[in-house]
Amino acid sequence: MKHRYVIGFLISMVLLLSILDIGYYMSYQISRKNTISNSSTEEEPNLPADGQATKNEGYYLVAQNGYIIVYLSDKETFFQYTNIQLQDLPDAVQEEIKSGKAIKTTKELYAFLENYSS
Repeated sequence: MKHRYVIGFLISMVLLLSILDIGYYMSYQISRKNTISNSSTEEEPNLPADGQATKNEGYYLVAQNGYIIVYLSDKETFFQYTNIQLQDLPDAVQEEIKSGKAIKTTKELYAFLENYSS
């Protein structure tokens, strides 16, 4: 008789835990679905402009410490270091870079860097 009560108690505990587990899983799925749908409909926040933003009008290549360095067209704002050594370039390109080589677009910049990188 005692075994019946123990078995009944264990079965009821398993059922209760199963119901709680299913409820938790369903609430997790609902909250996850709401989070995904909310994040996909949110717009990017509008950030105030400080008046310093300008359209990128190109790039400027210079030689520093024997390597080519890329600046934005204002010749002051650093853009990228390269591993291209000035001495590895053809003489005509070396002269262009020593005097400052202007490149108009990002596509042209990466084409140049790809052609002369090792």
